[in-house]
Amino acid sequence: MKNEIDISENPIISQMSTMGHDQILFCSDNETGLKAIIAIHDTTLGPALGGTRMWVYNNELEALHDVLRLSRGMTYKNAISNLALGGGKAVIIGDSKTMKSEALFRRFGKFVDSLAGNYITAEDVGISPSDMVWVSKETKHVVGLPGKSGDPSPVTAFGTYMGMKACSKLQYGTDSLEGKKILVQGVGHVGEYLVEYLSKEGAEIFISDIHEDTISRISGTYGATQIDLNDVYDIEMDIYAPCALGGTLNDDTISRLKCGIVAGAANNQLKDENIHGKALLEKDILYAPDFAVNAGGVINCFSEVEGLSSEWALKKAEDIYHTIFDIVKRSKDENIPSHIIAMQMAQEKIDKAHHS
Repeated sequence: MKNEIDISENPIISQMSTMGHDQILFCSDNETGLKAIIAIHDTTLGPALGGTRMWVYNNELEALHDVLRLSRGMTYKNAISNLALGGGKAVIIGDSKTMKSEALFRRFGKFVDSLAGNYITAEDVGISPSDMVWVSKETKHVVGLPGKSGDPSPVTAFGTYMGMKACSKLQYGTDSLEGKKILVQGVGHVGEYLVEYLSKEGAEIFISDIHEDTISRISGTYGATQIDLNDVYDIEMDIYAPCALGGTLNDDTISRLKCGIVAGAANNQLKDENIHGKALLEKDILYAPDFAVNAGGVINCFSEVEGLSSEWALKKAEDIYHTIFDIVKRSKDENIPSHIIAMQMAQEKIDKAHHS
């Protein structure tokens, strides 16, 4: 496992070496306004698969830092899920509400195609299946298309739900979530599907989101209680489910959390892996490592790559229950942060493939 370092103080190739990356492709096209970064972390187990995120970053270094962490997470996610895939990720720097165009996504598709199948892309934050259709006009190395496996969000939510139940079994003695107070932070595609699963089981649901129209609709549909953005970390709850962007588990928030479990679909939830996983363990909060619990989406994409059914994908995502239970139990028994346990388990699979 490679330790994370401060990218602002290190040359890019040194950072790649430290985090174990194989390749970074910087993409720029003045005509379409495209600015993107594709990061391939590891292809030991197969071609790198990971979605494309479109986001307004404060600067290009922030975008690079994000894509490096996300792509590494995909390597571990695919490995721990026993998928014949490596890890990669892409970010498009820009506003997904105002900057999208067919020309931009087709140009991005040409960059993906230049990697000759070493990287397979799909949708992520800010990207829809219809955007991927434009990408697919320039490359065959894209999944999550309409009429095929489609939007991976429902399977991501289902896997997260399964992982949440596994944590509940260990922490509370039952995997039933009926009556449990659960806060879902971020009720976009994945978050809404997660709320639906929780609602059907009879959980007491709290929701928070930056989009007022979305949170009003979800609240009305599922009877969830709306929580102000500033109050998310201060309410009494059984389970905190971060389903928005990463970094919400940090020095400020962990000290305020009043829950027994953190299990959500967001990527890179720990602000600093070297500090905040241990901080959760010290507070006796079970943490379902993000790259293990949110693997349903990549399982869905893998089903498209291999021509497998949607039923196969759901059944495979159901196995996340056992994966997460094994991780958090080992974490508790060995007093080691759960994300380190999960990374070790994933790295063992990669090392075995290296030497086979």
